[in-house]
Amino acid sequence: MRRRLIFGICLLVCLLAPASSTAGQEVVDRIVARVENDIILLSDVRELKKYQDLVNGKSESESAIVDRLIDQWIVRSEAVLSRFPELKSEEIDRGVSRVVKSFASAEEYEAHLKQSGLSDAEVRKIVTAQLYLDSYLDSRFRPSVQIDEKAVEDFYQTAVVPRAKARGQDPPTLEASRDTIQDVLVQSDIDEQAARWLKESRDRLHIQKYLDEGTQ
Repeated sequence: MRRRLIFGICLLVCLLAPASSTAGQEVVDRIVARVENDIILLSDVRELKKYQDLVNGKSESESAIVDRLIDQWIVRSEAVLSRFPELKSEEIDRGVSRVVKSFASAEEYEAHLKQSGLSDAEVRKIVTAQLYLDSYLDSRFRPSVQIDEKAVEDFYQTAVVPRAKARGQDPPTLEASRDTIQDVLVQSDIDEQAARWLKESRDRLHIQKYLDEGTQ
């Protein structure tokens, strides 16, 4: 992959450079994981961490993000192998727009974006990757999902009704809630199937992690 070639050239340059040129300088990037013959860099981890802070107001530990990036590598590799189609520009535009609209105003988004240290291009790159991977997982696992009526009714009684009562509201009818419940249960099933598949995939792959938790 192009990343391996670029990183290899950079590493070679560093090794051949005089020792005095790097003395006292801080290492700005390094390998934190290997998946098969590919690598994950510390800069990848910190970029995703900044994005999580931007959209969620908090982020996972760097160790958890390394695991997430490994999972993304697995999904991306399978998607490319199966020649899963790239997203259309309009789909990406809508994804970025949803991120912006999750803030009270465009101005608030811009302020948080500036504070995060991310660029518009970096946000778009991360949104594109997430949409592509989610789309692939949906296409792979949705066809096998089966939700029966009992599951819908159980979710209505154990989740929808109690939540409405906790808010002091009259619960919506089962029929009014059916489509939403169906969507939630389908997505939950997709997530469970994806989690099992990722675990099985991890067991088959050669994965090494080098992240030093003490540096977080």
